[in-house]
Amino acid sequence: MNIVFFTQEDPFYVKVFFDEFLNQFRPLEEIKAIVISHPMGKKSILKLAKQMYHFYGFYNFIKMGFRYGYVKLMGKKKIERHKSRTVPKTYTIKQLAHVYGLNVIERSDLNGKTFLEGIKKYDPDLFISVASPIIFREELIRIPKLDCINIHHAPLPRYRGMLPSFWQLYHGEKEVGITIHKIDEDIDTGDIVVQHSVPIHPQESLDQLMVRTKRESARLMVKVIESFRKGEVRYKKMQGEGSYFTFPSREDVREFKRMGKRLL
Repeated sequence: MNIVFFTQEDPFYVKVFFDEFLNQFRPLEEIKAIVISHPMGKKSILKLAKQMYHFYGFYNFIKMGFRYGYVKLMGKKKIERHKSRTVPKTYTIKQLAHVYGLNVIERSDLNGKTFLEGIKKYDPDLFISVASPIIFREELIRIPKLDCINIHHAPLPRYRGMLPSFWQLYHGEKEVGITIHKIDEDIDTGDIVVQHSVPIHPQESLDQLMVRTKRESARLMVKVIESFRKGEVRYKKMQGEGSYFTFPSREDVREFKRMGKRLL
């Protein structure tokens, strides 16, 4: 099995997924590369900062800003794998991949001809998107021999789109979903590989929920890869039109807080 991951350098939540996944998954030699794309898409740093300010509010924005700055600083450190095979503390996905001896490709032109030709050299069986900010086009989707899959933290087709954990808390759900599904050229519409639900704890913040579900989804992904390896994957069509949500507005966040819910 030759596996290529596609993701972005998010130190708060996506790295939690990879921390748990790489701790659980074997053999690591099957992971041929982790492709890390620019996290902001078409947004400038200023526009992204403004969006985050409106989402978090002044105090939480400052708090998250300090956390992010610390991670960026520590992420420049060169961290070697300890001789005892104990994984040292890391701050970025790139650092984590390094201590596990995994190949990192930093590219955002995933649908470009040069990248498409280059990624084929890994003879991939499976592409896995974990919060990749790039929309996959048909030529990229067709490359792996088995499939191209994505993980989404909602019970698709409900809660398609952005920040699904926020919207599930916002609407008073008692549990959040995790869906692993085929990637097609639309957003969060491909056939379902597996779905799983995680109960929401009383008084749990959005931050706590996202960290906990990222760990749970990593363990689920390990099982899904094993199902692909054994040829036991059975797909299920998504039923119904579902729902789609964009990034929360300032008023959405105000209402979220009025309901007694917490971001951090």
